[in-house]
Amino acid sequence: MSQDTRSANTRPGQVKTVTSVSNPVIKDIKALVAQRKRRKEAGLFVAEGLKLVTDAMEAGWPIRTLVFGGEVREQPMVTKAAATARARGALVLDVSRAVLTSITRRDNPQMVVGVFEQQWADPASIAPEDGAVWVALDEVRDPGNLGTILRTVDAVGAKGVVLIGDTTDPFAVEAVRATMGSIFYVPLVRMSRTDFLKWRKGWPGKVFGTHLKGSVDYRKPDYSGPTLLLMGTEQSGLPEQMVEACTQLVRIPQAGKADSLNLAVATAVMLYEIKRNVLEL
Repeated sequence: MSQDTRSANTRPGQVKTVTSVSNPVIKDIKALVAQRKRRKEAGLFVAEGLKLVTDAMEAGWPIRTLVFGGEVREQPMVTKAAATARARGALVLDVSRAVLTSITRRDNPQMVVGVFEQQWADPASIAPEDGAVWVALDEVRDPGNLGTILRTVDAVGAKGVVLIGDTTDPFAVEAVRATMGSIFYVPLVRMSRTDFLKWRKGWPGKVFGTHLKGSVDYRKPDYSGPTLLLMGTEQSGLPEQMVEACTQLVRIPQAGKADSLNLAVATAVMLYEIKRNVLEL
């Protein structure tokens, strides 16, 4: 990112008007939208839309840049968001519709866009509390699925998500959008498969996985105590080494011709059963 978007400070941020799509700061923001490598290098990501931007700031996520324009300029909520961002030291850009279109890559763009710092939780924060539920996702590849799972984790009150191996980027625009703001409230931990399997050896609770080998109906196990739900990829499920890491494999019965459920749907079914079993949701 350009220096003025990467330098956090406690002084009020600048307010600028930008009409050129070739402005250096705009080009940096577009790179964050388009390139995972750039997001990783900068430790930043883009949230599109007033709701997501507002949710992020209310949750305390550090904001670097706020972009707004079009017919929303005079809206009270937008004015408030811009004032909050500026008070936190962010660069505030009042831009043309053409600039917003170039950032969001859509003809009908969101009128508010924010650039925020990524936040990752330490693996040590995964506390094995009684009744606590964590979700571990092994190399999930679809950003929409990942975003929906984060939203469900938030909805059921699970503690957080562990991303294992080569997962899709949770800070991709598509994933952030699919969370509907839940990404700002769900702790994210990342581990390699090797590190996860080492960590798993110290986990005192049960580990449940859904698998075709599962002989137990998902509604039958006792989910009390610290619980880790381990889910596999959309295409091939859990690999053998992850299967071996499970305390118990379960199956979700299906009556139709489909051979499997969507990953986000299967995760939601499991989470609500686990939480119902423990907390009587």
